[in-house]
Amino acid sequence: MARNLLVTGGSRGIGAAIARLAAVRGYAVCLSYHTDRSAAEAVVADIASHGGTAVAVQADVAVESDVLRLFAECDARLGPLDALVNNAGILARQMRVDEMDAARLSRVFATNITGAFLCAREAVRRMSTGHGGRGGAIVNLSSRAARIGSPGEYVDYAASKAAIDTLTLGLAKEVATEGIRVNGVAPGLIETEIHASGGEPGRVARLAPGVPMQRGGTPEEVARAVLWLLSDEASYTTGAILDVAGGR
Repeated sequence: MARNLLVTGGSRGIGAAIARLAAVRGYAVCLSYHTDRSAAEAVVADIASHGGTAVAVQADVAVESDVLRLFAECDARLGPLDALVNNAGILARQMRVDEMDAARLSRVFATNITGAFLCAREAVRRMSTGHGGRGGAIVNLSSRAARIGSPGEYVDYAASKAAIDTLTLGLAKEVATEGIRVNGVAPGLIETEIHASGGEPGRVARLAPGVPMQRGGTPEEVARAVLWLLSDEASYTTGAILDVAGGR
């Protein structure tokens, strides 16, 4: 029986790598995207070309009605949900806290925190044995930034990921007797487009010498950790936050 996975922010970077690897591992994948429909459709086409099943749904996870529609479409197109990866996240241009305005904070927190909570809520409503579900797994994408703080760059993003760590810990305990495991993956410096949106496309190259392994990571390396946490091999693992950061 195919297992059904929803990956938010699955059109590029880490989310796309997770979607592709999950399909190889036998999941039918629903991936959400915010604006880049062509990128999302390219991931779906790539998965299909390798014999997998995937669908793409436009949704802004910061908007509750979009989240409800996303999960409803996933239900309709794939069937009962077995797993969720809360991957969608944004950051804004690098700046100090004393330069940030409320609009920026609202935007970052709405996507990175509220979006993750809303998606987790909908997943629990479907998967929890307390709601008549058959259990499942949730993996939240955190960041090493949560414990480093990202000074001079994006303390707001780092703070949003610290909130994700707390969501992971609290929700894991809340649903531990309901067949759902909840874990987090905290990537370090990963080669993705998100650094460009912060204003520094070459950020990984600049900071890599400070990483014990002396390099940035790849989206695929993060995806493998996520897929392990979703798998039955991690059957006694919940409330864990796994660093994939080269020792950073």
